[in-house]
Amino acid sequence: MGLFEIGLFSNGTINIAKSIALAYWRGSKTLIGGGDTLEAMKRAGVSEGEVSHVSTGGGATLRFLARDEMPGIEVLN
Repeated sequence: MGLFEIGLFSNGTINIAKSIALAYWRGSKTLIGGGDTLEAMKRAGVSEGEVSHVSTGGGATLRFLARDEMPGIEVLN
């Protein structure tokens, strides 16, 4: 999974993308983070409208979900 640019290795990423879209259509909240992830979703035939939220900052999204200190958010608090 993750090496979607090469056909031989794209099945894992494509199936995860389709599973995320299916979960969204079944009522789950879904989040994808990062430009590479968005590109993989598009190549799998999944549109931005088939996920709840698209974050363009993949690394920042992971840090936020891990509850790491986020200077930009801390200053707002």
